[in-house]
Order: sequence, then structure tokens, then C-alpha cells
Amino acid sequence: MSRVVVVTGGAKGIGKAVAEGFSGEDVHAPGHDELDVTNEEQVTSFFAALDRVDVLVNNAGIASGAPLARTTLDDWRAHLEVNATGAFLCTRAVVGGMIERGDGRIVTVASVAGLYGARYTAAYTASKHAAVGLMRATAAEVAGTGVTANAVCPAYVNTAMTERTVANIVEKTTRTAEEAQAEIEKMTPLGRLLEPNEVAAAVVFLASPEAASINGQTIVLDGGGLQT
Repeated sequence: MSRVVVVTGGAKGIGKAVAEGFSGEDVHAPGHDELDVTNEEQVTSFFAALDRVDVLVNNAGIASGAPLARTTLDDWRAHLEVNATGAFLCTRAVVGGMIERGDGRIVTVASVAGLYGARYTAAYTASKHAAVGLMRATAAEVAGTGVTANAVCPAYVNTAMTERTVANIVEKTTRTAEEAQAEIEKMTPLGRLLEPNEVAAAVVFLASPEAASINGQTIVLDGGGLQT
């Protein structure tokens, strides 16, 4: 029997690649138009309509940058709502059923920003740290039940989100788009952007039966710059 897989933010970018990586499973990959992960009522209704959820991938997220002194309260709250509260609401909706069945996988798409700090990313970094913290607390609760909770923490990925980051750098500096992207690429030993399918491969592995012993871990995808 195929597993029921939910990938939030699954319409494009990493989420779309993850959904495609679960080929052969019963995949639900709602974009923001279908599921606002910050809306408790929507989240409750969405998951209640499913018979069960065997794999949850918390992928929905937002990112923007600004110096801390110019980070607005609205921007701060938006990051925490989507990146952390969204993961909380979705995880809360499925974890009880997973524990009852004695099987389940929860994978959160976080970021290397969930493990260390960087300039001009206060809201994003704080929200990703919160998402990683939620994963670790969940892992502690499900330990020994057959359910696991883990996170993947990629560096910059070749998605529209990174394109917006490049555009933001261009707008606020004298760099060209090529120079801005080159600067980003130099931030990891890979010397390039990750591709969405590379992140998807890590997610699919963590959701596999073979990864049953992996719980509460952060898998860093940056070529070795951050070693945990």
C-alpha cells in the first residue's frame, strides 16, 4: 500500500522536487493557494480530510533580508508565522495519528540559517532556529514510537527564493546580478547553488524505512562548510 505523503509549499521549488521524489506514493503537495499553513482552521480542515498521513514534509517557507535595525515587526512576525508556526500546526495535526499507528516520518526543510547566524537575516534565522527546535522537541516526544522527526538544512538553493535574494542585493548595492550570485555561491565549499532535487533526495531518504534509526537530526547540505 502506498504511503500518504503531504508536502507543504509543494507547488514549486524545493517542495515540487520533494513531491516528485515521492513518485509512486499518494502525494498531496498544496501550495499557498490551497493551504495557508499559518491558518489553524485551514490546517485542521486539510489534515482532517485525509484518512491518515504517513509522511509530513514541512517545506512551506518565506525568506527576506534586512539589517536588524531595519527589520520591521511585521516582517519578523511573518517569518515566525510561516517558517515556525506553520511547521508547528502541521506537525501537531499529524503526530498523534502517527504515534497511534506506530509509524511515521516528519521532515522539516529548514536551512543552515537554522544552525548559525548571518548578517541581515535576523527574522529568517530566528524562524529557522525555531523550526529546528520544534523538530528536536518533536523527536524527543516520538522517540521509541516508530515515528521520527528530522530536518534538512540546505545552503542557498537554485529556486525563485534565491533569485529574490539576488535581486534584493542588486537593488541595495552596486553589484550586478551575476556578481551577487557569485558572492552567494562562494559562501559554501560547493562553490555553487544546490539544486532542488539534491534537497529532495535527502528528504526522501529521511522518510524511508531505512532511516528508521535517525531521529532528531539535522542533515546539512552545504558541502562541508558547517559540520555538526
